[in-house]
Amino acid sequence: MPRRDAISDTADFDPSRRRHAEASERPTRIRVDLGALTHNLHALRRHCGVPVMGIVKANAYGHGLVPVGLHLQAQGVEQLGVAFVEEGIALRQAGVHVPILVMGGIFGPQVARFIVHDLEITVSSLDKLRQVEAAAEALGRKATVHLKIDTGMERIGVHSYSAGPFVEAAAASTWCVVKGVYSHLACADDPALPMTALQLERFLEVCAHFERIGAPMPLRHLANSGGVLHFPDTHLDMVRPGIALYGVLPDPASRPTVALKPALSLVSQVVYFKVVMAGHPVSYGATWAPAHDTRVVTIPIGYGDGYPRALSSRGEVLIRGQRHPIVGRICMDQFMVDIGADGTAYNEDDVVLIGRQGDAAIAGEISCEAVAQAAGTIPYEILTGLNERIPREYCGA
Repeated sequence: MPRRDAISDTADFDPSRRRHAEASERPTRIRVDLGALTHNLHALRRHCGVPVMGIVKANAYGHGLVPVGLHLQAQGVEQLGVAFVEEGIALRQAGVHVPILVMGGIFGPQVARFIVHDLEITVSSLDKLRQVEAAAEALGRKATVHLKIDTGMERIGVHSYSAGPFVEAAAASTWCVVKGVYSHLACADDPALPMTALQLERFLEVCAHFERIGAPMPLRHLANSGGVLHFPDTHLDMVRPGIALYGVLPDPASRPTVALKPALSLVSQVVYFKVVMAGHPVSYGATWAPAHDTRVVTIPIGYGDGYPRALSSRGEVLIRGQRHPIVGRICMDQFMVDIGADGTAYNEDDVVLIGRQGDAAIAGEISCEAVAQAAGTIPYEILTGLNERIPREYCGA
């Protein structure tokens, strides 16, 4: 349908849209509700009763590394966790001063950068411990480290059954201050799986070695989002919620044991309208064609933005509070939606890909979890795949 006059159509006029247009000409945007992050942080802390390490790796799960890091700091988060040293440095340069643990495996030539920027280091082997000691001694500054124990992931870390010498060497180190000891849960997203209990048992046995050798007990942290939600015994001295912090459940088997609020919405706008005749295929490969004449609109976002191509002819969007199917293959920069023979949509109408649309009484919602299920993947991949080509807006600070 033709473009409407947004100024004269006062019932649909939204001042925030005008402000957005001034800030970014692109109609597609990610909206991050910082108030939802605040709610989730406090809800998770109350649920666990211990300090929280907010995980902000992978661009804060698509929400924006620096804005989220600064906001969590303002809300009193005790610690932040990232994957790579570059993420930690970006936070430091933006003014984040709370402790930051880099959880990924370290690369020897980078070690000095950790120490210079006051980043806490994951030490995952005796060799890595020696690398950190050498860099710290060369700089004349002690390094703060967390010991990584492998209790069943087989990713990085010293095996729990052979961790004794590693613990002893770290405790005796002159240049490394052992602040924490941790492991990662492989199956906590599903509360029915027995692996978590076994990993907890292995982890606590390693921690007991500090007592056996008369060394101070470091900060013990084990619970990821699944552990936070389902396994209270894993909460220990600190928890590390990732995806739950952003209001999304980690797995279809996960239980909503904490009342969380999704913080991210993905919104675009209608940019084209046409009538497609019966039998005329839509998009690449001619994989879909309507059985009857129908109305199709085009949305300016695609897999080049990180919106999954797997949602081709499987995903849905909200337009004017109504669900409509994506039809044909999703393109790099746009996709098409069938609004039906009697459907109504105008150019510049908002389109919700993830989030809610409509007033509280009749709002429709497409959750990140539902998008992931339709795409045959996990919510983590949906969120972290949304790339920097999409502008981000923040509200609720």
